[in-house]
Amino acid sequence: MSRSSPPAANASESRARSKGLRQTFKAFTYRDFRLMWAGAFTSSVGTWMQEVAQNWLILTLTGSAFLLGLDAFLGDAPYLLFSLFGGVFADRFDRRRILIGSQVVQMSSALILVALVLTNALQVWIILTLSFVVGLAQSFGGPAYQALVPALVDREDLPNAVALNSIQFNLARVIGPVLAGVAFYRLGAAACFGLNALSFLAPIAALLMLTRGGGSSPTTERVLESLKAGLRAVRHDKPLSSLVGLAFVGSFCSFPLILFLPVFARDVFHRDAKGYSLLLAVFGLGAIAGAIGVAGLGHVRRKGSLALAMQMTFGASMVGFALSRTAWVSYALLAVAGAALIVVFALFMTLVQANVDDRMRGRVVSVYSLAFRGAIPLGNLLAGSLASAFSAPAVLVANGIALTCVGGFLLARNRGGVREL
Repeated sequence: MSRSSPPAANASESRARSKGLRQTFKAFTYRDFRLMWAGAFTSSVGTWMQEVAQNWLILTLTGSAFLLGLDAFLGDAPYLLFSLFGGVFADRFDRRRILIGSQVVQMSSALILVALVLTNALQVWIILTLSFVVGLAQSFGGPAYQALVPALVDREDLPNAVALNSIQFNLARVIGPVLAGVAFYRLGAAACFGLNALSFLAPIAALLMLTRGGGSSPTTERVLESLKAGLRAVRHDKPLSSLVGLAFVGSFCSFPLILFLPVFARDVFHRDAKGYSLLLAVFGLGAIAGAIGVAGLGHVRRKGSLALAMQMTFGASMVGFALSRTAWVSYALLAVAGAALIVVFALFMTLVQANVDDRMRGRVVSVYSLAFRGAIPLGNLLAGSLASAFSAPAVLVANGIALTCVGGFLLARNRGGVREL
């Protein structure tokens, strides 16, 4: 016969759970962070709705995996050209104003797509052009946003804020595709683009209500000199330069998994846009679980070693997903991949943010962002080309093996020089 726990023990367990929850969501106790999180989440939902509609339109209009890769390349390529200057601007001007300008440009691009779809004037080259325009806006808004977030919380709660920021993006990755599947099926692509345009009003409103985080640092230093100072700061810091290199390799090899999900939905599982949305949602659910885990870890030590181990886990999961032809196995592997990937990049960003002075934050983060996001279009473009010559599963297998080998090598070789905190 079982015995019930004493009241004191139950109270102790309840307090422990409550303390754990407070620690996991500590950054939400800051008003400005809550506002920014809610605005960014709403916008991210809209962005994922457009992403689903846009990818499916390109695939159905052309049937080309290469054009999927080209669209992804054009959306991210501006980071290769302009994100470093975006970091300089984030250190020189009010970061909130830079972000508002970025949101307005992205909203306008979505409205143009709505008009073109409704008038039956949409062509693939227009989609590709607008992807570049949106990427250009994000190349300035991205560094400003990453530099703004640490100013919204106290330093000791920065790791938690970074993890919760990852949660909002990946929660949107779940909700956005689900809503996109419904809206696309019932109302068409114009509805997805229109809802995305409306979603940008939320971060604009949040930015206007912030009381902290402008981050303007007036200086007489020339733009190119400021840029060189940021590059020197990264080059002379070995652990930081190692993180930049790892971010490049990780992004280059990892994101073709997301790029090829519509191909797997159509050709492997024989599903429509709803099937594609489901795959994105499963990946996003895994990412949310990973982000919550990182937020709950708090001040865990050996972040670099943990990140490398999770990179190996992601690589192995991607290989398994590429080879699987059983739906439930593929969903499970995709969820594990989502969790592992978000742990890797949340830990990398925490290590970067925790070891940079605020006066240099925009520039250092822009260098990291250049490696992280700049590698995505290069990896997607190469992956799309190779998939046309071989197959999407073959490309994912090769990338997964590469990630696993790199992570294992660096983990065995003194943690790859990654700073342990």
